[in-house]
Amino acid sequence: MPLPLPEFHDDKRVGSLFLERAAQVTEEARRFAVTHKVKPAREDRVRIAAFGIDVQVAFCQPEASLFVPGAVEDTQRTLRWLYAHLDRITGLVFSLDTHRVFQIFHPAWWQDAEGRPPAPMTPILAADIRAGKWRATRHPEESLAYCERLEATGKYVLTVWPYHALLGGLSHALLPSVMEASLFHSVARDTQTRFEQKGEEPLTENYSVLAPEVTEVSGRKVGEFNQDLFDHLLTFDRVYVFGQAKSHCVLSTLLDLKQHIEATDRSKMGRIHILEDAMSPVPAPPLDPLPPGLDFPRVANEAMRTFREAGMKVVRTTDPLDM
Repeated sequence: MPLPLPEFHDDKRVGSLFLERAAQVTEEARRFAVTHKVKPAREDRVRIAAFGIDVQVAFCQPEASLFVPGAVEDTQRTLRWLYAHLDRITGLVFSLDTHRVFQIFHPAWWQDAEGRPPAPMTPILAADIRAGKWRATRHPEESLAYCERLEATGKYVLTVWPYHALLGGLSHALLPSVMEASLFHSVARDTQTRFEQKGEEPLTENYSVLAPEVTEVSGRKVGEFNQDLFDHLLTFDRVYVFGQAKSHCVLSTLLDLKQHIEATDRSKMGRIHILEDAMSPVPAPPLDPLPPGLDFPRVANEAMRTFREAGMKVVRTTDPLDM
C-alpha cells in the first residue's frame, strides 16, 4: 500500500521559494518511520534509487530565468511518487547544475561586431564565428574549436542560455519542496542523500551529470566521464530517473548511461526506469526556419524512443513500483 503524504507537504507550495524547515521535517520523519514501520535503507533486499536531474530553482521555479514549462507539475507528481514509495526507495541522488558568469554558453562570453552580447537562446555556430558575426571575449581559438567539436557530435549546436544556476545564488539550490523531501527521506530511512555538482568548466557545456559535451578542446582537457557516479548508480537494482529538462540534462545523462551500459553490461539496461511524466522539454526557440537540432521537444521525444528500444523502461509516476 502507498504511504500517506507527510503533514508538512503542500502540493500548492511546490514551485515556491521558502526556507526548508529542517527541524520540523526531520522530526516528522522520525515519527513517520515509527508509525509506518519504515525500515532503514540498508535492510532493503531490492535496492531502488531515485535519480533527480537538476531539480533546482533555476529550472523548476516559475520566476527563474530558465524555467521549464511543466516543471512545477512534474515536481508535484515526483514528490507524490517519492513519498508514496518512501519505504521502497533506498537512495536519493541529485545532480546540481553549477555555473559562473563567464562560461561559453552565457551572454558575457560573446560579442557581436558592435560589442553587444547575444540574447538568450541565440545559437552560436562555428560558421558564424569564422564570418565575424560573433567573437569570444576570452579564449577565442578554443571557443571556435569547441563549437566545431560540438557540431561534429550531431547532438547540439552551442546555445546561449540566460544566466542560471549560478553558484552562490538562489537558483542553484534544489527546489525547497524537493530539499525537504531529501531531508525527510534521509532521516526516515537513515541514509545520506548523494549530491553531484556539474558544469563549472568554462569551455564546455555539461548537460549530462556523467560527462561534459566535449572532454578536450585544442589539447586542453575540459572534463571526463564520472565513473564513480556511474558505478554507484549501477549498484541499485532499479534507478528511477526524473528532472529537468527532458530535452537537455535528462536526455544527455540517459544517453551517457545507455552508451556506458552498452559498453560494459547490456543486461543492466533494464535497471533504468524513466519517469516520463516527471520531466518536460525546453520549448523550441521562435526561429523560422527552425533548425532540427533546436526543436527541443522533437529531440526529446525521439530520444525517449531510442532509450525504450535499447531496453530502458519508460514508466509513469502512477505505475505500480512492482511492475
